[in-house]
Amino acid sequence: MRYKLLYFALFLWTCTSVPDKLPILGDRIIEQDDTSYHTIAPFKYLDQDSNLITNATFKDKAYVADFFFTSCPTICPKVTRQMLRLQEAFQKDNRLQFLSYSIDYRKDSVPILKRYADKVGINGARWHLVQLKKDEVERVANQYFSIAYEDETVAGGFDHSGRLMLVDKNGHIRAYCDGTDEQAVDEFMLKIHQLLDEEG
Repeated sequence: MRYKLLYFALFLWTCTSVPDKLPILGDRIIEQDDTSYHTIAPFKYLDQDSNLITNATFKDKAYVADFFFTSCPTICPKVTRQMLRLQEAFQKDNRLQFLSYSIDYRKDSVPILKRYADKVGINGARWHLVQLKKDEVERVANQYFSIAYEDETVAGGFDHSGRLMLVDKNGHIRAYCDGTDEQAVDEFMLKIHQLLDEEG
């Protein structure tokens, strides 16, 4: 699988320890006294409720991101169950939101995403489902240090990871987790609490 060694190393580190302060993951550029960190690029999509979702939607908020598609026959149902656990665990904390990118650019239109959200119990005020375009799938996944690409040889037609990614209020990635593993998600919750406490 592409990028396997890099992502596996990052995954092991971020899902097995909780340091005093969560690191900012990814490349950084140091110029004299100024340091620039990897940041999620500006984006603009319609979510399942036809609301415009941009970086500004998450102003002063952290969010958990994942990649999925509504007809996924493999890992997506497991990851969605874990995302629902997070939604419930943080339902009273408006500092955390959720962003799920559908990689099925053919089928997952706004109405399909809406039906899916209603079916599984997604709170549309906090959890936004958006559809990527064909030429965005790999590029956007790479931004999150995740994996998603079209592959007609696998079930569902897309190969993708089940990672959950924690993004801070400045658009920096702070932690990862295997969204198919309940214990890993339990540990991930601790990191979310830690980040929310850190950011105030």
